[in-house]
Amino acid sequence: MIGVFDSGYGGLTVFKPLAEKFPKYDFIYFGDNARAPYGSRSQEEIHKYTRQAVDWLSKNGCELVILACNTASSQALRKIQQETPDIKVLGVLILVAEAVAKLDGKIGILATKATVESGAYVREIQKLNAVEHPMFNILQVATPLLVPLIEAGKIDGPEIKEAIREYLKEFERGGIKNIILGCTHYPLIKDLIQAELPDAKIFESPSVIPASLKNYLSRHPEIEKHLSKNDVRRYITTGDPEKFSKFAKEFLNMEIVAEKIVL
Repeated sequence: MIGVFDSGYGGLTVFKPLAEKFPKYDFIYFGDNARAPYGSRSQEEIHKYTRQAVDWLSKNGCELVILACNTASSQALRKIQQETPDIKVLGVLILVAEAVAKLDGKIGILATKATVESGAYVREIQKLNAVEHPMFNILQVATPLLVPLIEAGKIDGPEIKEAIREYLKEFERGGIKNIILGCTHYPLIKDLIQAELPDAKIFESPSVIPASLKNYLSRHPEIEKHLSKNDVRRYITTGDPEKFSKFAKEFLNMEIVAEKIVL
């Protein structure tokens, strides 16, 4: 079974194309909605909450866990990988960085405060192509207002449009042509971002992760052969399951029944 973890609803943008790409595989989606957003939390809190979710997914049959949350990937992934060698835990951040590292031109990163402060995207991009993308060619902007507005379902309202407009002013001034959506919530507002910067190329996890997982499993048949394939889907939330199911239907056209757990 494959587990997909996110701090809230955002990881559903990754989960949906993954489930479509691997229809026979069993999946559990875990959204820690009760404690979202993670972006303004301390590294200790992010690690603690992510570890709790990974442990729960492992106990419920997941041999492979994908941290669809960029904040968790940047703040907790390496430590959890070291702590849990018997569980394969992957993060989305490196895969997205790989997709943009070879591009020409300046790169802009929209992400949570915690992801920006970690410097993880800058570090990974420079590791892959420091010549083309020295630090001054990468501009990060922390966007603390976006996740709470998205979690509240205010995806097309004036508040979020105004916030996006303000956050993108630095990209306009900096001549940014390549934008990383460094949070899995942000694909839900990709069209609003594109409308503000119509000439920019936008890169986000949902368009990268399915092909990357297919490649990963082809390189690790010892993991792939242990993954169950009964077309099982479970949706777990620490928040309101009715609200969770409603969000999935309204914004991602997913008919689901969510289960609530308490960590």
